[in-house]
Amino acid sequence: MRNIALKAGSRPPWVGLAAAVWVEIAAGNAYNFPLYSPALKSVLGYNQQQLTILGVANDIGESVGLLPGIACNKFPPWAVLLVGVVLCFLGYGVIWLTVSQTITGLPYWVLWIALVVATNSNAWFGTAVLVTNMRNFPLSRGTVSGILKGYAGIAAAIYTVLYNMVLQNSATTLLLFLALGIPLICLVTTYFIRACTPASGEDSSEHGHFVFTQAASVFLAIYVVAISITSDYVSLSDALSYILVAIMVVFMLSPLAIPVKMTLFPATKKRIRSAGSSDSLAQEGGDSTQTDPLLTPSSSAAYLGSFYETEDFSDVEILLAIGEGAVKEKRRPRRGEDFKLGEAFVKADFWLLWFVYFLGVGAGVTVLNNLAQIGVALGVDDTTELLCLFSLCNFAGRLGSGVLSEHYVRSKAIPRTVWITCTHIMMILTFLLYASALSGTLYAATVLLGVCCGVIYSLMVPTASELFGLKHFGLIYNFILLGNPIGALLFSGLLAGKLYDAEATKQGSSTCIGAECFRLTFLVLAGVCGLGTILSIILTIRIRPVYQMLYAGGSFRVPQASDR
Repeated sequence: MRNIALKAGSRPPWVGLAAAVWVEIAAGNAYNFPLYSPALKSVLGYNQQQLTILGVANDIGESVGLLPGIACNKFPPWAVLLVGVVLCFLGYGVIWLTVSQTITGLPYWVLWIALVVATNSNAWFGTAVLVTNMRNFPLSRGTVSGILKGYAGIAAAIYTVLYNMVLQNSATTLLLFLALGIPLICLVTTYFIRACTPASGEDSSEHGHFVFTQAASVFLAIYVVAISITSDYVSLSDALSYILVAIMVVFMLSPLAIPVKMTLFPATKKRIRSAGSSDSLAQEGGDSTQTDPLLTPSSSAAYLGSFYETEDFSDVEILLAIGEGAVKEKRRPRRGEDFKLGEAFVKADFWLLWFVYFLGVGAGVTVLNNLAQIGVALGVDDTTELLCLFSLCNFAGRLGSGVLSEHYVRSKAIPRTVWITCTHIMMILTFLLYASALSGTLYAATVLLGVCCGVIYSLMVPTASELFGLKHFGLIYNFILLGNPIGALLFSGLLAGKLYDAEATKQGSSTCIGAECFRLTFLVLAGVCGLGTILSIILTIRIRPVYQMLYAGGSFRVPQASDR
């Protein structure tokens, strides 16, 4: 693997985290599908199943990130981000040309591919910033994941505000912004997102900096939802709307206050290492360019590294050396160490985590893709409020689960999957609430679902890194993400879309009205989450000893090599 130049110093990781916030918001552009999907249906004359299949394309593009997972270990973050910029411009550009009727007569499959390309930019954006920042803050994986994925979760509400208050509810203008504005924002941030010397987890100010960033994101979420709901009930002038949006942008810039404060008020810090802790990966010295310690060969390969690389030895000589104790025999990594994707494939825990994620997020994204149609079926014509509500609660689930799981994993070594189990149980109740279609339950169920989807997505990230290491994390993480489009295809495209169209046909219309439109779908999804609960319990029981080993000292510790 190529050596990656690191930026030394204490400020660069925080500058990169502040820039990553903007990239994660940009990477939430797939959440805009409910905003412009009605325009696709009306302008192009698609039925609900065709629209649902486009929703699947939206999820496939967003979640198929194997290539960026490979690229993040071979190229610097700016190169990975640049690929996302190109894909975003091309994909949304084609969709804009179609919806604006600048180009007419494009086949359905061309639009489907364009949507995959457009949302695949999110995989490149998200992988670049997530992998880079988790390596920059290796001792605070849950916290960093919660912050970044929290901002991605609130992106839907931010786009809703822009759609209502700046873009004048125009799907065509929104698509133009996605084609031009998002690539421009990500181009600006490419300079600041880079691999840095890992921040020390023993720095007393680091906790305060994370708390500030989390608080800033909470204030942003509350503010965005407040002005979004206000704009629906109160007529605002253009000038006032622009002022409110400008204040929102200031909130989005607030994480930059940390590196600014560190510049104006520098503090002399001592780094304290604990043996075996992953902060010992941080190299000392004043060199501004170093080899990334998190990408050096893991301890699982350390014993044979120099022995095999210096000279060509025969198999007999190697076996003799092993027998005499000169070297130790290389073996497969244990959970908690660095796995390659192929090595993770043979682990039952990997597939348990994959199916737990697939069942939970696949069920959740089915509702999100059909949120506009669910709202109309249950008597809510303006579904922007539902989308904004889902976004706020999705953000709360992502951020809150990161904080909660990080506290209990450090204090009591409780696996993060305990909270995923609780979330699956809550999703069963949520889908039964949707199916009941009682007055007022639509909003309550959307609140619960938003929280649940946020929790599952956010906790999968640090769980995967803790079980299978950071070295090939980008690839492993993106393979697990494939559960998203597969779930969308099975539960949204093949289940919800067909059942909706069948019910609409009974009513003699292309639009279905009433609780029966999605009731059977909700009941099936409740059963799906029941299966997810069982698998999550099994996974938690299996990995409990791993977490007791990794967090025995109250902070993350790399497994010792003495057992090898």
